[in-house]
Amino acid sequence: MANYRSVFDIIGPVMVGPSSSHTAGAVAIGNVIFQKTPKKVVVHYYESFAKTHRGHGTDFAIAGGLLGMAPDDERIPKAPEMVAKAGIKLRFVEEEGPSPINHPNTAIIDLSDGEKQITVGGCSIGGGTIEIRLIELQGCKMNLTGPLPMVLYQSNEKNNPLVSQLNELLDQEAGLQKLQKWPVANGELYEFDIEKYLAPDTLALMQEKFKGIIYLK
Repeated sequence: MANYRSVFDIIGPVMVGPSSSHTAGAVAIGNVIFQKTPKKVVVHYYESFAKTHRGHGTDFAIAGGLLGMAPDDERIPKAPEMVAKAGIKLRFVEEEGPSPINHPNTAIIDLSDGEKQITVGGCSIGGGTIEIRLIELQGCKMNLTGPLPMVLYQSNEKNNPLVSQLNELLDQEAGLQKLQKWPVANGELYEFDIEKYLAPDTLALMQEKFKGIIYLK
């Protein structure tokens, strides 16, 4: 129960699809990087996802997540067609062998916008709840633990006072559970694991003050 905040995380959200683990959770995986629409996306399925993604609507869900759809959006079954019309190249690959992030419901997603690439490794742990266990960004490979939400922030200087300010604000507004620092090219990348989701107005203020933060929810 440690990975669930309430019984509703186990039951799952209102959604389109037969399985909260394979569909609603997959929407969240697809929607994890939302700041800019990618031009090319390759989804690598492992274990259970590799065998059941078609029957459980996982492809539809990830496509819907890329378009920012909610789990209960009635357009999700048509999402792959909408992704194609939006000019996004989306490909699904059924991989053999065990999950590289040690979970049967695994999707490793490579996203590219033509200039940069990010890899996100997510697993659906049930009830529409997901964990992001791997992020590769700017040459930095981060093996993460724990469920969302989290905030990522890159600083191009050491001892940046904005990092401390962001730390205090997140603790006040969302309850800071853990802070980790990762070395990246030309700076450092900070991972803030938070307990509660950010309110929209709070997020807007943070995005204005702390340029380039990435909110994963």
